[in-house]
Amino acid sequence: MFFERPDSGEVSILVHITLESEYERGDPAEFEELALSAGALPVAYITGSRRHPSPSHFIGSGKLEEIKAAVHSHKAELVLFNHALSPSQERNLESELKCRVLDRTGLILDIFGQRARSHEGKLQVELAQLQHMRTRLKRGWTHLDRQKGGIGLRGAGEKQLEIDQRLIAQRIKTINKGLKKVRGQRDQGRRSRSRAEVATISLVGYTNAGKSSLFNKLTQADAYTADQLFATLDSTLRRINLPNYGPAILADTVGFISHLPHQLVEAFRATLEETAQASLLLHVVDAAHELHPEFISEVNKVLAEIGAQSIPQLLVFNKIDLIADCEPRIQRDEKGRPKKVWISAKTGAGLELLHAAVSEMLAGDMAQETLRVSPGQARLRSQLYEKGFIEEEHIDEQGFYELRVKLPRQDLDRIIQQEGAEILNYTQSVGESSLDENATIV
Repeated sequence: MFFERPDSGEVSILVHITLESEYERGDPAEFEELALSAGALPVAYITGSRRHPSPSHFIGSGKLEEIKAAVHSHKAELVLFNHALSPSQERNLESELKCRVLDRTGLILDIFGQRARSHEGKLQVELAQLQHMRTRLKRGWTHLDRQKGGIGLRGAGEKQLEIDQRLIAQRIKTINKGLKKVRGQRDQGRRSRSRAEVATISLVGYTNAGKSSLFNKLTQADAYTADQLFATLDSTLRRINLPNYGPAILADTVGFISHLPHQLVEAFRATLEETAQASLLLHVVDAAHELHPEFISEVNKVLAEIGAQSIPQLLVFNKIDLIADCEPRIQRDEKGRPKKVWISAKTGAGLELLHAAVSEMLAGDMAQETLRVSPGQARLRSQLYEKGFIEEEHIDEQGFYELRVKLPRQDLDRIIQQEGAEILNYTQSVGESSLDENATIV
């Protein structure tokens, strides 16, 4: 297309400047991980501090000379800034350093460009790249942009710039049409699941928190996993069966990161709508990372941006195998509802607790009863087994099945009304006191 991605293994200089005017400061270690994920070979990490960024070069003259010396001594091909640079700042820096300069947004876009595999993912990444590059076209034609006065004496740069801008605008329009079609297909799929009363559970979380590893454990799938940032870009849907609840759809989504470029959020809106329309969010957290409270906050900011802040959320603290003396457990809120589940997707520790917590949150009011089912209701019995509702089974002297079940109250009411099943040992709901054990309700 109109842009060239850098070849992997490029010798790079990393630059991180702490700004006193910044309300939220970037993490230098995370920036280095981003560079490595893109395939860069960092040979120097230059840091510094300023009160405000310079309008022309972002950095001061002294720091510019330091970077220039590092580029020369290491024969660097690329300088990466852990900041958002304006188009003019990028042009000025490239002119001074005599090599390519890429800001944090451009670096993340490049990683996304390398990782996208599906047709939808490639469209979304290309859209974000084009929107970002549209403001930076001029630097590619600086050798042609000299202007002369008078009719017929305009420089070639203006003409070529207009051609590129028009081509990009046309391509963006085409991509948006394609994504609109994808969005319609996803809407149709969600409507079908809604009619079938199948809940959707969306995995969300900071990048490299272990979402895809957990997804594979829960669904027996083989989604790509790696110990790197943004290993997953393309959302994947799989059907799972939850004990005491039944079938549900689990969605694996792209990970979030601090200072996520706005154009990426916009471009991936078709994919992120799967999250915004979910019945439950499993917010996966790297419990072993010292900055995980900040990561939780960053994820919640993106969820608010896409309109998913009001969806019920269960925090899943992953990677407890990396924490000494940390056991799997469920933490509950003041109302007794699951709030946090501590697990390890790598070892499988605590997954049964996660299943139970998810079922409880989706089902709401759970009932634990004994149903009396006739031999002619084999289909009902088979469905109860398929959904994992049956905990125990006996056959009485008359050949009727006595099924000890645990299931959502609404499903129990439907079975009684539509299937004509009998309830033995009637109780209000799990955890509440029961009535006379000999009472029978038809």
